[in-house]
Amino acid sequence: MDPALLAALAIFALAILLGFEVISKVPATLHTPLMSGANSIHGIVLVGAMLIAAGAHEPLGYVLAFVAVAFGAANVVGGYVVTDRMLQMFRRREPGRTPPADGAKPGT
Repeated sequence: MDPALLAALAIFALAILLGFEVISKVPATLHTPLMSGANSIHGIVLVGAMLIAAGAHEPLGYVLAFVAVAFGAANVVGGYVVTDRMLQMFRRREPGRTPPADGAKPGT
């Protein structure tokens, strides 16, 4: 096995473990604001994945590049979906519609 590939895989594995450890320590109330703020980072990751895809010349490189682009795109789209849902919480309600006082869902 190529030493450069082995080093890259070791760094990748350590990055996964470190990322999981850092994210698991974040309280649930901060996940949504952090996700919306990380959209720019996800965009950079997606651009990097596309640059790697452009330089791929072997079948394994094509597969890894495709997976990287798919995961990067899922991160970007998911981040914007979460941000949109978070921003909907701060919109004003229509004047004629008020939530029920007993906590029941409307229409039940």
